[in-house]
Amino acid sequence: MLKTQVKAASQTKHEVINGAEAVMQAIIGERIDTIFGYPGGAIMPVYDALFDYRDKVEHILVRHEQGAVHAAQGYARATGKMAVVFATSGPGATNLVTGLADAMIDSTPLVCITGQVPSALLGKDAFQESDVISLTMPVTKWNYQLTDPNEIPEVLARAFYLANSGRPGPVLIDITKDCQLKSFEYKGYSPCQKVRSYRPKPIIRPKYIEQAAEIINSAKKPFLIWGQGVLLGGAESELKKFVEKTGIPAAWTILGASALPTDHPLNVGMVGMHGNYAPNVLTNQCDVLIAIGMRFDDRVTGNVEKYASQAKIIHLDIDPAEFGKIIKPEVQVWGDCKETLPLLIDSVHPNQHREWKAEFDKLARSEYEEVIQNEIHPQEGELTMGEVIEVINELDQGNSILITDVGQHQMITYRYAKFTQSRSKITSGGLGTMGFSLPAGIGAQVGLPERSVISISGDGGFQMCLQELGTIMQHKIPLKILILNNHYLGMVRQWQEMFHDNRYSFVDIESPDYVKLADSYGIPGKSISERDDLKDGVRQMLEAEGAFVLEVHVTKENNVFPFVPPGASVSDIKLK
Repeated sequence: MLKTQVKAASQTKHEVINGAEAVMQAIIGERIDTIFGYPGGAIMPVYDALFDYRDKVEHILVRHEQGAVHAAQGYARATGKMAVVFATSGPGATNLVTGLADAMIDSTPLVCITGQVPSALLGKDAFQESDVISLTMPVTKWNYQLTDPNEIPEVLARAFYLANSGRPGPVLIDITKDCQLKSFEYKGYSPCQKVRSYRPKPIIRPKYIEQAAEIINSAKKPFLIWGQGVLLGGAESELKKFVEKTGIPAAWTILGASALPTDHPLNVGMVGMHGNYAPNVLTNQCDVLIAIGMRFDDRVTGNVEKYASQAKIIHLDIDPAEFGKIIKPEVQVWGDCKETLPLLIDSVHPNQHREWKAEFDKLARSEYEEVIQNEIHPQEGELTMGEVIEVINELDQGNSILITDVGQHQMITYRYAKFTQSRSKITSGGLGTMGFSLPAGIGAQVGLPERSVISISGDGGFQMCLQELGTIMQHKIPLKILILNNHYLGMVRQWQEMFHDNRYSFVDIESPDYVKLADSYGIPGKSISERDDLKDGVRQMLEAEGAFVLEVHVTKENNVFPFVPPGASVSDIKLK
């Protein structure tokens, strides 16, 4: 009976399709419902195949390939789902590189599929040929060039698996045009479940859980810092249970924002160069530092030699390359924090650490008196970025997804914005890419149409991506766009003031009339500069049925404090 079945299977006739159709079969097989892209000659066969799937897959036509990657990042980080990008060869592929680098360092799962010149022309300087594999190797988790259509199902299955498993990241698959056009015997598509020698879910070692629990249980001044690993692992509830059981004050890195609501009593704020005063200072007074899903980057640690040298470090991470890369841990707990945190919760003793938490509260009051009051509740003078964010807090109650660009507005938003839901703050963290916010906001809004999404930019960053207003216009995306205009490249100007004797070298920047610009794309807009108009302006933006552009003119030379100067210890953070 078994032999008969095998023989029958071997005689089955398989469908004959071309490579482009196989790409679309992989997209459908992975249940991808949205693609961000821009067509061109070398990817045209794939776009021709996509034409027949218009009712199953939404394609968002961006205005620049870098915008496609950032939109895909916003989609992936807001939804927790895989994102896909299509682009053509040559400049289409090279325009992806910045976005790929951004996604790589911020651990964002993407699959980018690029067209390539015919295989017979590879290496011959053909029109729009570039060595995309060599170009993107350092900024992808994996990349591969396809010249044989028979490989397409297996290679794309592996691409989706690698991008979205373990520590996520971007993958790029480059497909020659002849590979897209050639027909082959298609045997179906099966998602990948395993790759030999690749272990996305590490084996958890109980002895390290026990060692970590023993240190935590004996701690007098424990402190916890969480990063994006908590969000990527979907371990928000586990983090909450852990801090509530142990009573440990918890702070976050910029990419970890929103895993724990801002009003949680044990959430003590953001760490790092422009983080909150209390968690930075007390990093160097804790006796145990628990790091969960964060990588101790330089903006968090300041001077590494002076960073938490008095504390025993416990580091939980899915990527073993992070252990000891910058800060050497006493105990390293390798694994997905969704799996390791429950084991740790079971092993730690209930505690409250009231006196230790009171030290955070005392220093937080100092920060409020020295800095926050003047930033978010100024009584006179020009508008500040902080008071704009505070009005959003008041009117929105922390319900929107806030997506920032990079610069002063980014730090102000992260310092003062309230949030109640996970995945509600998205930014370019590791690479610090200006121009990120608008396209990423598009992706987030497309992925979560039921939620309000606000793109927040400075005047410099917005002008790097303003062409994506065309994407918003064409696809009728109801994104809210806030431009905090200080007429400077603000963060660079701040550093030139503080470290280069006020020598403002090419940081003053002129802007177009943003209201007229928005109107040319069919998007309503408003520009305000008076305090009396602020609340009504923000309300109008939030209540708009579709997209809306709100420009707020803010004070030109305001600096972001607190601030840890480069090379200083985090405990030397300055309030003014």
